[in-house]
Amino acid sequence: MKTHKIIGLMSGTSLDGLDLAYCHIWEENGTWKFDIKATKSVGYIPEMEVKLKDAIFLPADELLQFHNSYGTWLGEQTKIFIQEQNLAVDYIASHGHTTHHQPQNGLTFQIGSGQHLSNEVGVPVICDFRTNDVALGGQGAPLVPIGDQLFFGEYDFCLNLGGISNISFDVNGTRMAYDVGLANMGLNYSTRKAGFSYDDGGQMAKKGTINQTMLNSLNNLAYYDLPFPKSIGYEWFVEKVVPIIEATDDTLENILHTHVVHVAEKVAKDILKNTTKTKNTLLVTGGGALNNFLIETLQQKLGKTVKVMVTPKQIIEFKEALVFALMGVLRIENKINVLKAVTGAKRDSSSGVVYLPS
Repeated sequence: MKTHKIIGLMSGTSLDGLDLAYCHIWEENGTWKFDIKATKSVGYIPEMEVKLKDAIFLPADELLQFHNSYGTWLGEQTKIFIQEQNLAVDYIASHGHTTHHQPQNGLTFQIGSGQHLSNEVGVPVICDFRTNDVALGGQGAPLVPIGDQLFFGEYDFCLNLGGISNISFDVNGTRMAYDVGLANMGLNYSTRKAGFSYDDGGQMAKKGTINQTMLNSLNNLAYYDLPFPKSIGYEWFVEKVVPIIEATDDTLENILHTHVVHVAEKVAKDILKNTTKTKNTLLVTGGGALNNFLIETLQQKLGKTVKVMVTPKQIIEFKEALVFALMGVLRIENKINVLKAVTGAKRDSSSGVVYLPS
């Protein structure tokens, strides 16, 4: 029984920072197990946050330069983490940071050069997990459902509330998953515009009331009517959602409150239409799981049919980094880590590119 010692790296669309999770992952009697040994979050300095947010607008040569320098930066942060914790590491699995996601045009791009990262740390790196699936006609997203299936299969539904909300669940033994829609991107956009890092626990949102015009505009976004498999990225948010927020002349509290209600309603609607039992469990992870008002509102919308399950904070905050560590292990073992039922690709795949240090 081989134990893989691997660091998972994750930077999400919410731009909260870089998550690092040092994990031991092994297969025991046909079941995958994990132990998160050490974690760290590295916040982005304002200049880096702005550059990541605006990378979509960079000319190609500048984007590729940033791709390389960001890969080196990821390596520097990983090396510090290894030294601080005195870690023995076999591999690094890096999601990178998504700047472009246009599966309808056959492209997706995550910056953070695997070669630069590998050279900086001196450890093999697995990254670029989405490109192969898009080449196979898939959405390249969501990828986390393989972890939901192999690590958290005891829950009826797994919901991640990052910048985007995505959900996964089993239908007759087949994993289904897709991006539901908005989550923290809109909340973070509004709070940062007002000079706050974030709305701690949803306290500001809780004080507000619904702006019906804004709620109607969000609810009527065309994306929500599309069939799955489907996924969205930052481009969609900039094009479709930012104009709605900017057109809303109201208090910050009311804008945040309306956004929370919108997210909770859309998530609850999708979960409830896929329930097959009278009692169901929902695992919620990602930064949105720490927004008490959002979780309270979601539970209210779900009613008694679905119980929101509280999990340890480490899982809430580092589940995605853990899952990318698992995806790296599966790639090394040449086992399936991207599911066609989730992405709409021609076939399941063992995706990810392996870079060796030099």
